[in-house]
Amino acid sequence: MSSGLVVAVVDYGAGNLVSIEQAVAATGGLARIVKRPDELDGADLLLVPGVGAAAPAMRRLERAGLAGAIVSWIERGKPFLGICLGLQLLFESSEEDGARTLGVIPGRTVRLEGAPTLPHIGWNQVELRREHPVFDGVEPGEDVYFVHSYAGVPVGAGADEWIVGETEHGVRFVSAVARDNVVGLQFHPERSGAVGLRVLANVLAWAGVRSALGAGASA
Repeated sequence: MSSGLVVAVVDYGAGNLVSIEQAVAATGGLARIVKRPDELDGADLLLVPGVGAAAPAMRRLERAGLAGAIVSWIERGKPFLGICLGLQLLFESSEEDGARTLGVIPGRTVRLEGAPTLPHIGWNQVELRREHPVFDGVEPGEDVYFVHSYAGVPVGAGADEWIVGETEHGVRFVSAVARDNVVGLQFHPERSGAVGLRVLANVLAWAGVRSALGAGASA
């Protein structure tokens, strides 16, 4: 378990901050709620949580100067975790409300057409397409908690390089992405019990290794 890593948790009025703070503390991290770019200084991991819709989230991030700060953080090779909407905002745009989003991952967030129920609320599994340290010790078939109606779709020649895991809810959707210093989870680890805490502890351990090695670290 990582110990003492400073996790900058972005507050843009749409995050489950209390649960995030408690989960970070339970996994050995030090959560710092941030509302301005200067508050990112000294952090080891940037975490963007999410509940809500893309357009209002982007407006709040842009007003606070955090949209550009998030992209700059990622471009500098620093560890990043996006949860639920925080993952969806990494794509170029959202079908939900036509919002232009951060553009880190080529692709678009789309509605889960063909799903038996929306929102997709409750326990489901992530089927890994490839190994990643964030899922170390997580057994196939273990449940994690989802609340969403949309999911991101990576596109282009490098799309498969982003996808770590997929989930079935009438349709298959991308539920975990990772590339270099970026990890995104469509489920909520902070609401997923012991399995979620294991995933979050793995994220902190991964971030600690990347921070120690510098921006050139792989995986």
